[in-house]
Amino acid sequence: MPTVFPVSDINDSKKLTPKKRKYLYEKIFDYASSIGIGIIDPAEIDRMNILRASLSSMKMAAENLFPAPDYLLIDGKFSIESGTDQESIIQGDSLSISIASASIIAKETRDRLMERYDLDYPEYGFAQHKGYPTFAHKEAIKKYGCCPIHRRSFKGVKEHL
Repeated sequence: MPTVFPVSDINDSKKLTPKKRKYLYEKIFDYASSIGIGIIDPAEIDRMNILRASLSSMKMAAENLFPAPDYLLIDGKFSIESGTDQESIIQGDSLSISIASASIIAKETRDRLMERYDLDYPEYGFAQHKGYPTFAHKEAIKKYGCCPIHRRSFKGVKEHL
């Protein structure tokens, strides 16, 4: 296995343009030895809170890695439930190519889910704003109420239930 990942420009997903993130997503899938994805249902996020849901989705992603890793690098200050040795790294998506790659996979996966949800709920414009609380998204919630994928505990949504 190579010790250097053959894809350049990998960085924190928040620092990349959507076009660059899509390109890197494909390249990471081409070259990564393992990719795991964890998705938590919006109702579960409401039930457990966003931090616990984030950690749970990281745990799920780690469990979905095949081959299983020898060691986990976790973005942030919290660890996840796992029998695998791990290290939490604050701002890890800016310091580790593995964490940055995971952030790109996670962000692009979420964006693609939002584009798919846009087909079911076109009145909300999910393909454009990806679920972020833009003015247009807030206006759509005011006009149409909440749909099943809205996180009902979040500000800007719970006021319109």
